[in-house]
Amino acid sequence: MKGELFIILFVGILIGGAATYFIAPMIETSGGEIPEGVEQLYSCGMHPEVISDKPGNCPICGMKLTPIKSTAQAKTGEPGRERKILYWRAPMDPTEIYDKSGKSKMGMDLIPVYEGEEAGGAGSITIDGALQQNMNLRVAKVERRDISNVIRAYGRVTYAEDKEFSVNTKISGWIEKLYVNTTGQKVRKGQPLLEIYSPELVSTQEEYLLALNNYEKLSSSQYESVRNNAKKMLTLARDRLEYWDISKPEIDKIEKTGQSRRTILLKSQITGVVTHKAVVEGDKVGPGKDLFHIADLSKIWVEASVYESELFLIKVGQNADLELDHLMGQKLEGKVDFIYPYLDQKSRSNKVRLVFENRDLLLKPDMFATVRIISHAASDSLAIPTEAVIHSGKRKLVFVTEGDGKFEPREIRIGAESDDGYIQVISGLFEHEAVVVSGQFLLDSESRTREAIAKMRASQSQSIKDASKEKEKSGYKSHGLEPDVESNEAHSEMKIPAVKLHSHEVEKHEMQEMDTDQLYTCPMHPEFITSDPNANCPDCGMNVVKVEKLGDKVDLEKSKFYTCSMHPEFLTTDPKASCPECGMKLEKAKKKF
Repeated sequence: MKGELFIILFVGILIGGAATYFIAPMIETSGGEIPEGVEQLYSCGMHPEVISDKPGNCPICGMKLTPIKSTAQAKTGEPGRERKILYWRAPMDPTEIYDKSGKSKMGMDLIPVYEGEEAGGAGSITIDGALQQNMNLRVAKVERRDISNVIRAYGRVTYAEDKEFSVNTKISGWIEKLYVNTTGQKVRKGQPLLEIYSPELVSTQEEYLLALNNYEKLSSSQYESVRNNAKKMLTLARDRLEYWDISKPEIDKIEKTGQSRRTILLKSQITGVVTHKAVVEGDKVGPGKDLFHIADLSKIWVEASVYESELFLIKVGQNADLELDHLMGQKLEGKVDFIYPYLDQKSRSNKVRLVFENRDLLLKPDMFATVRIISHAASDSLAIPTEAVIHSGKRKLVFVTEGDGKFEPREIRIGAESDDGYIQVISGLFEHEAVVVSGQFLLDSESRTREAIAKMRASQSQSIKDASKEKEKSGYKSHGLEPDVESNEAHSEMKIPAVKLHSHEVEKHEMQEMDTDQLYTCPMHPEFITSDPNANCPDCGMNVVKVEKLGDKVDLEKSKFYTCSMHPEFLTTDPKASCPECGMKLEKAKKKF
């Protein structure tokens, strides 16, 4: 009795261990219990486009199909319940919402959004909390803020053109003495520069003295015309001296002393630095000849080159600062003074003129400096952290979190980028939404995979619909293997699939009677039979002909036919052939003629 009891206990332990070993992995693989009313799907790990509603092997590589975890029940609601359309949105911009169907601003058909899937879309994924922690997912809210963009450019220091002066003379003569004799020398306003001896100037002074004496004698004449002529001659002589830049104090001095001067003294009109000296003592000069160039360096220009793409951010009056390599940490403040109305042909950049005060003469012409132009790009605009944006070619994507571990990829349009790590959002997001700022590349990889599967399944559904329509138009009779197609669009892995796919056990299906005029064979090898009129014989390559043309040479009853589980209308006796529609391997099929 004890021996029997021991045997029973031992067998019970073995059964419990086997159940733990075999059943537990199956539960873990399937992702838990499937809700009632939700269809369990199976897919191949190597070929995710292969999706079946029953377990089996992959028709491409032969691997065992694995169950796909589904949460469609949470997305679609109770089984059999008619879904309610909440609103319609544009395919490319989920923020473009309408209350009825139609076209978007881009001319695309609007997409219905059903109750329970407001946060869903193609490529949406769900991740549990533990996995989010392992992926180090961080989120940030969409907020309103001012976007200040800083444009960095290299500039060259140059003279302020409105602070440059040229010294020349209006008389001819010889330079008798130079008071400023070196380039770069500083001069003050009113400081003597040089003296010029001019015979013309001496004779003009003598004429002025004669006119002055003549006026003194005739000013008491009883004839008014005589007094007026004497005064007119004196005025003309004085004006001539003034036209030659003889100052009024010097003319008054000549008038008081009654003696003419041999030379004329030229003085500086501004305070600055001599940037060019063109004469030496003894040189002969004439009217219009440049003698000196003097520049006032208290105000300086900086010409910076700005790229064409950044030019729209530059405005006259914007603040700017400048850094020099030899002045570590010291910045000079200035403003944008002028934007040149043309681009440099070689560099495709535009010059921008900046004005800086240079009281201490720290800036010297022809220096190179780094310029920062502070541009106020937008006020009270939607903004997100720069790191949240995934730059995918022409598209800019972010992942929006909808709570409960749900993440939706969203295409957005971006604007200016600020120095503090934020970027302007022009469209695609709402205020107070949250976006992923860390780990979004892992989400993007998973989202793309699921979106591709959804598109392939939708394509399969459309192909089957088109094939069914073609059969109805051509009068083709159904063989009982056509799939049941639903109208739901496959937006994500969460939804019940739009296509109920075939089982791979084709031998269970019975084909209805098929006319022999739908079969074709090879004249040289009548054992090869197919329903594809465009096929060629696998042995000789000849074009196939209808079976009825060969008569008794073809024995249909002894022929072994193979068909495609997805396209059962295709028949062939070649076991190595593939389906001409989908390329899948063929399986044995039962036939009736």
